[in-house]
Amino acid sequence: MSLAIVHSRAQDGIDAPPVVVEVHLSGGLPGTSIVGLPETAVKESRDRVRVAIQNTHLDYPARRVTVNLAPADLPKDGGRFDLPIALGILAASGHVPHAALARCEFFGELALSGDLRAVVGLLPALLRARELGRTAIVPRANAAEAALVADADVRVADNLLEVCAFLCGRGELPRAPSARSSGAVDGEYDLADVRGQAQARRALEIAAVGGHHLLFVGPPGTGKTMLASRLPGLLPPLADDEALASCAVRSVAGQGVDLARWRTRPFRAPHHTASAVALVGGGAQPRPGEISLSHHGVLFLDELPEFDRHVLEVLREPLESGRVLISRAARQAEFPARFQLVAAMNPCPCGYAGDPSGRCVCTPDQVQRYRGKVSGPLLDRIDLQLEVPRVPLAELNATAGTGENSAAVRARVVAARDRQLARAGKPNALLGNAEVERDCVLTDADRRLLERAVDRFGLSARAYHRLLRVARSIADLAGEPRIATPHLSEAIQLRRMEARR
Repeated sequence: MSLAIVHSRAQDGIDAPPVVVEVHLSGGLPGTSIVGLPETAVKESRDRVRVAIQNTHLDYPARRVTVNLAPADLPKDGGRFDLPIALGILAASGHVPHAALARCEFFGELALSGDLRAVVGLLPALLRARELGRTAIVPRANAAEAALVADADVRVADNLLEVCAFLCGRGELPRAPSARSSGAVDGEYDLADVRGQAQARRALEIAAVGGHHLLFVGPPGTGKTMLASRLPGLLPPLADDEALASCAVRSVAGQGVDLARWRTRPFRAPHHTASAVALVGGGAQPRPGEISLSHHGVLFLDELPEFDRHVLEVLREPLESGRVLISRAARQAEFPARFQLVAAMNPCPCGYAGDPSGRCVCTPDQVQRYRGKVSGPLLDRIDLQLEVPRVPLAELNATAGTGENSAAVRARVVAARDRQLARAGKPNALLGNAEVERDCVLTDADRRLLERAVDRFGLSARAYHRLLRVARSIADLAGEPRIATPHLSEAIQLRRMEARR
């Protein structure tokens, strides 16, 4: 039979749509053509495949070879189709049995020697292959990603000849090793290293409980960056599906997977010179940006006013929706972006406005212009906003008692998060307006208190609901079934920076 069909998958955002590789041998002048909207790297595979087959000591057919990558309207790029194209040619010429191809999906770039090289964005394809119960054959260099997909039949190979022997029943391919590590949440950054800053530590704990966004404002050297870097260690460990979703984004971005820490929440801290594309993703072939690489983790923006205003404004929609849709003339790609934002900034250009030393030399107009670099709509989406003052020298003394470590705080956070999941199935920061009305019931006195705060500080309806979500998180941290006056008062107090604008 001169027609062979091989199964593979393309990459479309973090999805992996199926691709059927059809190979037909016909009469005419020898040559190979690839159709089905292939990009340059796929078109070049005809030369890699031909030489790889010849160097594997197999016969390349001296006939007209037509390769169709279906569906025809789906762009195909990268070297992942080298292996399925080679196997299709070998099957059409009688070297590989057709029946063996039907139950497998193939991925891999071919070297000229016939060796298999790693491909980018393989994890989403392996998850889809598992759903269909197919065996996935991948390069050994992708074994780390394959190890994350539990209960899947994934085989690893070093070269084309090993794959052919397996399909012909003359050899076995080893399965990808299982690596179901629990993932360490304790790292080199521990909250016990932070001296003083009791209110900032409290805000960090509340943010971890409900998944709230957080802004630190204070002079240089007060520990804003140190505090932000401790947040991932306070968050509950990732569930398997969350960890796989986070790893899938890194796989599509071409970043490796650390099997020892694959369930550790990501922490991304891009420099303030980052562009909008670097932050949210994009490019001619859309790639995930920093907000997607922070999926189910923390995005830290230090020196917030130093970012270009346009760059900051592109965060507004993802902060609300938890996803980003990249649209280009030729194609679209959607990436997840359910991240927790932590930002830090100085109170003024010199950094010392309000400092007891009185060394600030900025005029009120300069301070206003500096703070105005961060727009009101963006601040409106940040739940917790507080000042981080200088720490007295006595508290920095190495002999002074340290605060709680991350493990102790995380135990309270996990207990409070479990209450939220049992009640609403999601963290408080993700509650919809109807769920806020159901779970954040106030007494008449507390509702009047909240209304006075909204009127006095000129808060928006969005800020009103965010205050209720924060108060709900504080109540959960205290183990209280209802929001009480102290919980609501603390939530209002932790948003006072916006009120001063």
